[in-house]
Amino acid sequence: MLDYTLCSLLFETTQSYENNLQTLLALITQTEKNTIIVAPEVCLTSYDYERMDAMLAFAPRATEALKKVSHNKIIVLTMLEEKEGKVYNFAKVFYNGEVVFQRAKAKLFKFGDEDKYMHAGSEKDFKIVEVAGIKLAVFVCFELRFKELWCKSEGADVIAVPSWWGALRREHFKILTQSLALINQCYVVASDSANEECTAMSGIITPQGEAFRNISKPCLKMQYKKKEIRVMRRYMDVGIE
Repeated sequence: MLDYTLCSLLFETTQSYENNLQTLLALITQTEKNTIIVAPEVCLTSYDYERMDAMLAFAPRATEALKKVSHNKIIVLTMLEEKEGKVYNFAKVFYNGEVVFQRAKAKLFKFGDEDKYMHAGSEKDFKIVEVAGIKLAVFVCFELRFKELWCKSEGADVIAVPSWWGALRREHFKILTQSLALINQCYVVASDSANEECTAMSGIITPQGEAFRNISKPCLKMQYKKKEIRVMRRYMDVGIE
């Protein structure tokens, strides 16, 4: 298997969808080949409910642009899209010019009125997918709080957590992302927005539970080492294959 690098992104989402896309594309093109890149939840638009039609219209443009820069790279993010007349927040995994996996956010954050503007996906669609030989699971923000989804992520090599996590619950985000890496003995790549209302606590957590946060870096990188996962799972055997 090729050597991969992990990258958690941290940047501010502005009112200009196109500017946000160009920021994201610039960060992606600055990474090396064979990088797993996780961007914050709805980083291209935020939850801009007052411009719902514009958000939905922008998704196809963003999808095509991201396909073009995903050759030899794995890119994880979310965007709002319409399907069969209903609006969902889709987590998408891009690789080699294609969307290789997508699912709708299954747990909506009612405190943020998400349930008033979109529909929840099915928990049945939450699963580990293998991309470039790496077993990948994706939690979308609020989903991080549900233990049944933690069980479904068991066995992943890398867990991506694109988030728009409230600043008032900063410690929750830190503890949950670090605990997820510890309990699953894998890498967690968590990305939260740099917007004032969010935690800006993007980071990468190792299979040993050691957390590295972006702080002020738009892109924090770390070498992915499959051996670290195997060593941790042998050393502290809790039955994860």
